[in-house]
Amino acid sequence: MLQTILHYGIHFIGPLLMALFFFRNKWKTAYAIMLLGILIDLDHLLANPIFDPNRCSINYHILHSYYAITIYLILALLKPTRLLGLGLLIHIIADAVDCSFMLL
Repeated sequence: MLQTILHYGIHFIGPLLMALFFFRNKWKTAYAIMLLGILIDLDHLLANPIFDPNRCSINYHILHSYYAITIYLILALLKPTRLLGLGLLIHIIADAVDCSFMLL
């Protein structure tokens, strides 16, 4: 239960807090763009089974791979793609938190 709350809290509240603190003048737009990071979960449709609660997404799914994460870091560093990059990184952080619960 705590894991689920934390996971979805990071997915939805993380971008909101970042938008409110760092992009105050355009927080709604910033929040909406960062929420697009959730779309990388579409790569779960390529897995069998699509959802496995005991599987760590990081480096399993193609859009959660270390190569993809490197691209997300670069996107976050470039001003034109910063919001999208941040949204993708927040998504990866949320999934990494899930993976850390598997180690407990």
